[in-house]
This record gives sequence, structure tokens and C-alpha cells, in this order.
Amino acid sequence: VQLVESGGGSVQVGGSLRLSCAASGLTAGSTLDDYVIGWFRQASGKEREAVSCISSYDHPYYGESVKDRFAISRDKAKNTVYLQMNDLKPEDTAVYSCGAVRDRYSGSYYCQASRFLTVWGRGTLVTVSS
Repeated sequence: VQLVESGGGSVQVGGSLRLSCAASGLTAGSTLDDYVIGWFRQASGKEREAVSCISSYDHPYYGESVKDRFAISRDKAKNTVYLQMNDLKPEDTAVYSCGAVRDRYSGSYYCQASRFLTVWGRGTLVTVSS
């Protein structure tokens, strides 16, 4: 499985961006339903932070700092997971990466235990300026 992120860029405070995580090379016969896919971010000098994860097991997980502003969704026909980011703030500036693991278990679990994700994209930079 390969993951490729896109959609990053520069935006002003209060603006919006939609990130995409396109998955390819899924195991034959599998769909996005068989994977937990999550968005994570890492700001300069800081540790990686879970943003949001989605799975077929439970409701999407959101980190506290993005609740009510970000929304994760997936298009199974396109094998793509999206992250709609609204009301962006300077502290949202980071490299955003998506990660995945083939498991139908909880997105919440894997968002909080990202070391168990087995595939990662290279990331896309989001810069929010005031």
C-alpha cells in the first residue's frame, strides 16, 4: 500500500484547506473499509500529533485541538481519505501526513497508538499566516 498526500499550501487565519490522502496498491479484494487511515501532523520542533482517524469500526476520532473545525471523510470509490480543515489557525501550521494499517479495529485506538500504523505518506505542508 502506498499513500500520497496532497492539498497543502499557504492560507490566512480563518481560511480553509482540504487535504487528500490517496491510497494505492490495496491488497486484492480489500477496500478502505479494511483499513484504518489517519491524519497526523508535526510542527517544527514538536512531536507528531494525531489529528483525525477513520475506520469502519467506530466514529471518527479527532484530536482536541481540531474538534469542530476539521472533518475527515473517505471516498471508497477513489480510495481517498480527505481532511477538510476550516477556521485555520497559526498553530495548525505543520507537515500533515497520513498513515494506515490494515485493520477493521478502532480509529480512535490507532490515532492514539500511531506507532502501530504500517504505511505512511511523505506529507504535505500547511502554513497558516496571520
